[in-house]
Amino acid sequence: MKEDLKVHKGTTTVGIVCKEGIVLAADKRTSAGYLIANKKTIKIHKISDHMAITTAGLVSDAQLFTKIIKAQLKLLNIRKGKEPSVEEAANLLASLSYANIRRPSMVPGIVGFLLGGFDNKGQHLYELGIDGSISEPDDYCTDGSGSSFAMGVLETLYKKDMTLDEGIHVAVKAINAAVQRDLATGNGIDVITITKEGYKHVMGKMIDTNIRQ
Repeated sequence: MKEDLKVHKGTTTVGIVCKEGIVLAADKRTSAGYLIANKKTIKIHKISDHMAITTAGLVSDAQLFTKIIKAQLKLLNIRKGKEPSVEEAANLLASLSYANIRRPSMVPGIVGFLLGGFDNKGQHLYELGIDGSISEPDDYCTDGSGSSFAMGVLETLYKKDMTLDEGIHVAVKAINAAVQRDLATGNGIDVITITKEGYKHVMGKMIDTNIRQ
């Protein structure tokens, strides 16, 4: 790989199923090898009034897929006269990933997503693998380079029918565990919730790493 071709990646994302809805959380660091390429990256994206995704992997692919899935959901909304289901959105996004990873390229398109949403069947959380695979956990999931650290916290602290406030608390602890141990995770955290009322950004916090005399 050429020195001037910088691949931006690295992250920790978390999704939690709560009694009233879904909690999604992610850190803010983007890395390129051993370089911290961006300290203020937004990794949680609203794709409709009641759905959002987290991204983990190559930034270019994540940005492109986010634009495409937003446009596709808007088109479906116009055609049907109502917002698509979370399952429909997950299948659309998985199809994009499936086609992308199998297309010959000098830079393989490796990006995974967590998709959370609320529709007329309730709250849903999907994990979409880099190969286009789909799974729907009924409790929690995590993705990215720091996911193994976050998973330990989720395994320990998660309980069924948590409130949103409890879910937010656990999500923050899970991301913090990854920040402490994973080189590619850090610089801050974003947390959002999705309920029948819709998408809500509940936390955006930076970590001050400057040394002052």
